[in-house]
Amino acid sequence: MNLNCFMRTWWLLLATVLTAPAAAAAEPPPLEALLKTAGLPLEAVSLVVAPLRPVVPGERVLQLGADRALQPASTMKVLTTLAGLELLGPTWRGRTRLLATGPVDGGVLHGDLVLEGGADMDLSADALQALLRKLRERGVEVIRGDLILDRSAFRPTRFDLGLPPFDEAPEFEYNLIPDALTVDSNLLRMDLAFDAAGTLHIHHHPRLHGLRIRHELHLVDAPCTRWGEGWKTPEVKRRWLGDTEVVLRGTWPRGCERSLALNLIDRDEFIGRLVRRQWADLGGQWQGRAREAVTPPGAVVLAERQSRPLSELVRGINKVSDNARTRTLLLAIGRQAHGADDEPTLQRADRAVRAWMARHSIPDAGLVLDNGSGLSRTEKISAAQLEAVVRAGMTGPWAPEFLTSLPVVGVDGLMRWRQADGAVPIQARLKPGGLRNVVSVAGTVNDAAGQPMIVVVILNHDNARAAVSRPIIDAVLQWVSKTRFAPPANP
Repeated sequence: MNLNCFMRTWWLLLATVLTAPAAAAAEPPPLEALLKTAGLPLEAVSLVVAPLRPVVPGERVLQLGADRALQPASTMKVLTTLAGLELLGPTWRGRTRLLATGPVDGGVLHGDLVLEGGADMDLSADALQALLRKLRERGVEVIRGDLILDRSAFRPTRFDLGLPPFDEAPEFEYNLIPDALTVDSNLLRMDLAFDAAGTLHIHHHPRLHGLRIRHELHLVDAPCTRWGEGWKTPEVKRRWLGDTEVVLRGTWPRGCERSLALNLIDRDEFIGRLVRRQWADLGGQWQGRAREAVTPPGAVVLAERQSRPLSELVRGINKVSDNARTRTLLLAIGRQAHGADDEPTLQRADRAVRAWMARHSIPDAGLVLDNGSGLSRTEKISAAQLEAVVRAGMTGPWAPEFLTSLPVVGVDGLMRWRQADGAVPIQARLKPGGLRNVVSVAGTVNDAAGQPMIVVVILNHDNARAAVSRPIIDAVLQWVSKTRFAPPANP
């Protein structure tokens, strides 16, 4: 089929595909045929290809269902991270504080110790131990009261309570629902390794007081890549004297060595056991309990720390698609937004993001913000809206910070191993997304003249699996990379 024939047919069938006046050197991808091969209807697509700096406002070189709001999966993070950069600023940092509700006398804290959360996305077990070490360096040895866990920076304080699991694997890291005080992402990191005799051993960290981990895994002959097929959600057992036992269950490939990060212990218990272990390791004494409450008036700050600046955090969010940090960022936006003290933080965040979009002349019709990460069955956004977001990020005041957060195709992040045709990687920075019925990308691709083009593709359907959807996306990416849309610099 020649180009003219293809375009006439395409206009008659879809009436949504445009070609730029200067486009040359490559025929547009046969989207209709590709969709048919994949078993996807036209209604399953929202797609835009447009110049980063259009000569005519609204200029697009390819579009299909551009204003159709669909589930974006992790491409929603593009909106959340850019809104965060502009609303909070690239130097914004989360904060964690240790406070005392009573006096310190003779090495004894006569009162409670407060661990106050402030959306610190870097609060690891090591960072918490460093805070406790500062306490010891100030001469505190004995804590007479309780450990108060203050999560009141966000409302409600616990978003995970009563929420049904997203899928059948709630224990894995991508499903973590954070709050204002999440330590080490509440994850037990386990290394499964075999000794010379073929015995499976489990080593875990961080070390928690009174926690034991063992396995009842049945070893099977299977490829290590298929370890998840026989995996069962671990069992958590309460033992005598208040100890907790985690039992790994199911099958496991013989000789397969893996590292897993699992969310299994309630976060109050997790922090309480972690602090008890770390405080004892530092030579301290504490017999109280961990409980959630608000920091009492008059509490005195004993130690504090800050996260890395947001300009660095957004790279970790978009490069590896960190759901928990994205959710925390959206909540941080809501915390800073105007609103009543008792208004839910996500409600304030939703209003703040929509107001930000309005200032950039981005319509919010059809937009549904759930948690900002895309790990949702209700979140929706259109390709046209994401196109405008990418353009705002690439041309806005924090363009370098935004641009460097997007994965580079064939180089890093979740796009490290992706090449559109198996040859030399195209010059592209794209945020990928994927759920059971969603495949998507959003970002920029350089055309044949080296000019950046915005590309957004969202596919939603039960048949939209990666194996059948990626050829569609790759065809669009290759077409853009092989076509000269921009006029030559020296005509």
